[in-house]
Amino acid sequence: MAPRKLAAGNWKMNGTLAALAEIDQLLAGPKPGCDVLICPPAVLIQAMAAKGIPTGGQDCHAKASGAHTGDIAAAQLKDVGASHVILGHSERRTDHGETDEMVSAKALAAHEAGLVAIICVGETEAQRDAGQTLDVISAQLAGSVPDCATAANTVIAYEPVWAIGTGRTPTNDQIAEVHALMRDRLSARFADGADVALLYGGSVKPANAAEIFAIAHVNGALVGGASLKAADFGPIIAALSAA
Repeated sequence: MAPRKLAAGNWKMNGTLAALAEIDQLLAGPKPGCDVLICPPAVLIQAMAAKGIPTGGQDCHAKASGAHTGDIAAAQLKDVGASHVILGHSERRTDHGETDEMVSAKALAAHEAGLVAIICVGETEAQRDAGQTLDVISAQLAGSVPDCATAANTVIAYEPVWAIGTGRTPTNDQIAEVHALMRDRLSARFADGADVALLYGGSVKPANAAEIFAIAHVNGALVGGASLKAADFGPIIAALSAA
């Protein structure tokens, strides 16, 4: 099978119940020709899922339960309607010191709970400038993706740290180079690695979406700020549908 096209929105720490009106607008639009997912703050997952749009979490704990105040288990996300969970986002790696090993353990927990893990990888500006991008991405894939990963339970999102929320994006050639590397590494390691969906994330917006989706091995996007408003996310979904 070919990788499924996915437009995933990461609301980060934004949104209240009133913001769910954006989901109503999104659902009122044209039927998309791709999969659509929104990952809101945990407190909105149940209400958002009830509207009928695929919904995901933004993190989960590696343990199934226990004395971990403030954390959320993968099974708890599943219980309130989540189908996916974002793991290893650069903001988690930076703000919470998450390592590849920790991300892999969380992905394993997600798989065991029946969630699709969206595993994020990406280089910093310093690593890009030092010519280390491909080595960094290779190491993150090797360390963050568990051996039980399949095309059905795992999505990989390439998000160059320096492009997140900055308005900057890599060149098409830079995106193509990393996505080709990821496809090569996944295909070499997993029997269905050629079918794992590869998303690009980092300042994706209506103005550049079609151009990004035309790049080889880009099967969709993990969208931050532009996913908060139906007026912005809708055109991105349409661009992916047409790709």
